[in-house]
Amino acid sequence: MAVAAKRAAATRSNPAPILAVASGKGGVGKTWFSVSLACAFGRTGRRALLVDCDLGLANVDVQIGVRPQHDLSSVARGWLELDQAVTPVLGGPGRAGGFDLLPGHSGSGALASLKLEDVHRIARDVGALAPMYDRILLDLAAGVDANVMRFARAATRVIVVTTEEPPALTDAYAFLKVLRLAQPTAQPWIVVNMAETRATGRRIYEQLAKAAESYLGQRPPLAGVVCRDSRVSDAIRAQTPLCHRHPQSQAFDDILRIAEALTA
Repeated sequence: MAVAAKRAAATRSNPAPILAVASGKGGVGKTWFSVSLACAFGRTGRRALLVDCDLGLANVDVQIGVRPQHDLSSVARGWLELDQAVTPVLGGPGRAGGFDLLPGHSGSGALASLKLEDVHRIARDVGALAPMYDRILLDLAAGVDANVMRFARAATRVIVVTTEEPPALTDAYAFLKVLRLAQPTAQPWIVVNMAETRATGRRIYEQLAKAAESYLGQRPPLAGVVCRDSRVSDAIRAQTPLCHRHPQSQAFDDILRIAEALTA
């Protein structure tokens, strides 16, 4: 009851948009981007919840040095309600850069082998938390398996993260294709991460957008470009969110721009 009462005070009249952060392949900075975007929403006064949906290989908590008492494995086993597994990060919503985290459980065979109906239940319960937040972020696993696509279908908007590497672009297009087939009304946006310059990032985006327009009949808009920044690696090694360790960095400024674009 204490958890429910605590969150009732922050209930919105309109449910929060749910943003799924996806990638065709690993190694493009998807989880780092999800964490940084949650921080950016917190910096701009928006209550954000980040859900680690990488079932079985979750690592949001490890990346930011958080040791949660509970995680989604407890929810999947029926031991806890979803909102009871929430862990505040950087003081939680209401603090500068703070947000709430629903952590996964790294290396959990129980979560990796969840049945689709259990994934459906978790996705439904995440949606039920929407009135308590201004933005909900789903950090999806890389790839296009059934569980990934189920979480993607629960989102208001899907953000596909890619880089300039040819395999990343190829797999980003593959994700867009599968999403188009699974949910024709989905609204994917593109983020180009680790670009040498903004101009380079926009050129990479154009390659992907033109392919999607030509073969899928859909031109996803550009959410933004994140330029390569050595301070990102430093923050990851320190297991500290970039917004807290290097708030004046180029990369976090790029993230703030993307947060505003996604809010407009």
